[in-house]
Amino acid sequence: MEKIKLIIFPGYYIPHIGGLETHVDEFVKYLSNDEDYDIYIFAPNIPKYKEFEIRHNNVKVYRYPAFEIIPNYPVPNVFNIKFWKMFFNLYKMDFDIVMTRTRFFSNTLLGFIFAKFGLKKKKLIHVEHGSAFVKLESEFKNKLSYFYDKTIGKLIFKKADYVVAISKAVKNFILENFVNDREIPIIYRGLEIEKIESIEEDKEIKEKFKNKIKLCFVGRLYKWKGVENIIRAYVDLPDNLKEKMVLIVVGYGEDLERLKKLTGSYLNNGIYFTGKVDFEKAIAIVKASDIYIHSSYRGGGLSSSLLQAMCCGKAIVASPYEGADEVVIDGYNGILLKDNSPEEIKRGIIEFVKNKELIKIYGENAKKFIKENFNWEKSVEEYKKIFERLFN
Repeated sequence: MEKIKLIIFPGYYIPHIGGLETHVDEFVKYLSNDEDYDIYIFAPNIPKYKEFEIRHNNVKVYRYPAFEIIPNYPVPNVFNIKFWKMFFNLYKMDFDIVMTRTRFFSNTLLGFIFAKFGLKKKKLIHVEHGSAFVKLESEFKNKLSYFYDKTIGKLIFKKADYVVAISKAVKNFILENFVNDREIPIIYRGLEIEKIESIEEDKEIKEKFKNKIKLCFVGRLYKWKGVENIIRAYVDLPDNLKEKMVLIVVGYGEDLERLKKLTGSYLNNGIYFTGKVDFEKAIAIVKASDIYIHSSYRGGGLSSSLLQAMCCGKAIVASPYEGADEVVIDGYNGILLKDNSPEEIKRGIIEFVKNKELIKIYGENAKKFIKENFNWEKSVEEYKKIFERLFN
């Protein structure tokens, strides 16, 4: 059998930090164990890193010049000749499959153009990670994004040879807004469970707040993560409960300064921001915490940070969005809220504080659930079946 030559166009890639990035990197790590696949990645060079490197089992990564017009939305630097050289060089390689990930990134459009506009058309698999339209601070930018979704986004869904959803929430969003194809498969990501288990808890956090209940959030700090609702919930807690706990916000993003201002006098006095940290440090902080709070609005497909916190055996308070209602079973492995309002988040926190034994019980159940349901070997096999179907 000849090798299948696959190129992936992700919105971002390692060393950029986020769930999409780890999803793609872990996917290629496990797929590259199969010598029948020759894997390439073409991604924006943000933050600036090596223009070319080989990762895992001969996965070739090309990073092109790019910049961000608005935070978290990279575009290729079309004024840089190096970008055009790198892009047109791809046409010299005889790829079998092009894979794009999340419709609203410009790199997805680039992958679509590469697959469908050339002398030899290529099979296009689009993997969707989003479950809502883009939500930013600017209403004008929201309308612009919506228009883009309804034109370019819809075109990508219609013209792709295969569409994959990463969660039920994502599939429902696709069916409601883009294409009416009930056969779209849902393939959940895996988790590197052994790697997560090997990381020790953050001793500094554990010691600094040893007599406190530690609430934690990990993620990119922008609108649809709903972190402001966690802050409002914390501030609104009765004083006798608030003095028993701290809130640790791990991550960075366009909303960092706004969120710090929102905390008022509680900044570094009950509410703490770590800023940008690497994967291992984030997991270590989660492990040192007691309760993980997932506060997302409708938007992402399935929160990697939520899954990782469950894998760490943490008690979960979760809004039902960004795939949480698919993994958090209320009264078994966490508290599933009605929405992501400050009132609901506060209710979830108080329920755990009043029934502290549930923190351990739900945490153990969360860990067990992840081990049983999120396996990369299984996920990769499902993708391989799709690749095979495209050539039969």
